[in-house]
Amino acid sequence: MKTRLQEFYIKEVIPQLQAKFGYKNQLAVPRLEKIVVNMGVGEAAADNKILERAILELTTITGQKPIVRRAKKAISNFKIKQGQPVGIKVTLRRARMYEFFDRLVNAALPRIRDFRGVPATSFDEGGNYTLGLPEQVIFPEIEFDKTDRIQGMDITICTSAKNKEEARELLKLFGMPFSV
Repeated sequence: MKTRLQEFYIKEVIPQLQAKFGYKNQLAVPRLEKIVVNMGVGEAAADNKILERAILELTTITGQKPIVRRAKKAISNFKIKQGQPVGIKVTLRRARMYEFFDRLVNAALPRIRDFRGVPATSFDEGGNYTLGLPEQVIFPEIEFDKTDRIQGMDITICTSAKNKEEARELLKLFGMPFSV
């Protein structure tokens, strides 16, 4: 079953991108490939409940259980030993990816205080976009009263675009609110 955003992509976005960039084939049009949501939990070295709470919140936000990323090397300045949990991440694809992107653009980003749009300069050369969010409570699934600490996250949107301009136009057509 296709999500609302997948239907929108097929009916609206593909024809507009074909007209703008002159693609002859629909399969050549850029598309979303995956969304990676990453949360750093370096404080979990001291308290394991921080890690458990972050896993529970990221599972609630994305609908998929995150994997725990562990330190590859010991770093004495940060009091991190090799093998300690330092982050969690989720890779979303297909329907879950479109559902998450829809909730991010239409529900979560407008809830940011003094929101003026996301920066349009966060694209890499491969057409991928990275967005840093300062707090997880902007998502409607997270209850502010039950949250004991504010946790930021990084969201990387991977596209099949060849360059920054194609990726920017794709995300703009999907409704991503870029600042001017």
